[in-house]
Amino acid sequence: MLLASPRGYCAGVERAVETVARALDLYGTVYVRKEIVHNRHVVRDLQERGAIFVQEEQEAPPGATLILSAHGVAPEVYRRSRELGQKTIDATCPLVTKVHVQARRFAEEGYRIVLIGHAGHEEVVGTMGEAPEAIVLVESIADAEALSFSAGTKLAYVTQTTLSVEETAEIVDVLRRRFAGLRSPKREDICYATSNRQRAVREMLDEIQLLLVIGSRNSSNSNRLVDVARAGGIEAHLIEDASAIEERWLAGVETVGVTSGASAPERLVEGVCDWFRERGVEQIEQCRIVEEHMEFRLPVELRRDLEASGAA
Repeated sequence: MLLASPRGYCAGVERAVETVARALDLYGTVYVRKEIVHNRHVVRDLQERGAIFVQEEQEAPPGATLILSAHGVAPEVYRRSRELGQKTIDATCPLVTKVHVQARRFAEEGYRIVLIGHAGHEEVVGTMGEAPEAIVLVESIADAEALSFSAGTKLAYVTQTTLSVEETAEIVDVLRRRFAGLRSPKREDICYATSNRQRAVREMLDEIQLLLVIGSRNSSNSNRLVDVARAGGIEAHLIEDASAIEERWLAGVETVGVTSGASAPERLVEGVCDWFRERGVEQIEQCRIVEEHMEFRLPVELRRDLEASGAA
């Protein structure tokens, strides 16, 4: 069995989960808008600690402490929360915030913006909310080929941070071929963790016959890891935890690869390893391609209150 490395928590997820945990210790009662990260185990753990999850800010009481998820929100969410007198703590991943800032700048400079992403994903909803009149969503090469703009339109693109690196590059190639002068972000929008986890899977494909990806169904980056394996001709399954493994998948398999999405805690990986150990697997090796050292500070609103309380 081979364990992909890096895998699991990225810096943005670490920050978001710690934000909720520290806020619970400091404030006692906190509300969280949407899932803080896309993993049901993480959400369940935080619920057991006392976090109250709501779908919209209006579901939290006026004056409540409201934590915004790692995926980011549209400006109107901040506005409504202010009107309710809520104390917001913004746990948006800084790399998502970078995309929001870039989209606003492009819009202010008069560009129409092509957003490459998945419709309905919370990150995409938040980014589109930054400049709804200026942004058009593209999900595929076919969408990119079908785009039409009037002559002289200034165009730029940004992307969701958790996409397939290869598929996004193909869409960007189409946009560049069709639209001369297309502006790009100063830095690639797909985050370091997404790129590294996809690369780690590609490095394993010649040595495995099956890939298990630990992550929730609504986790974009986890689904992309499955896609990477299948594109390389390797059978792959997305599983919430070890209980979802089906023994029939292992027929004729000599080496299994295991990885986890950026929102999946390492204990779920250990659970999968234990599942295989119980069935006689003794050799479990790391397939490491790069070390990750990225860290993000806690949201400024929380840091300020922690320092004032002496709990920093």
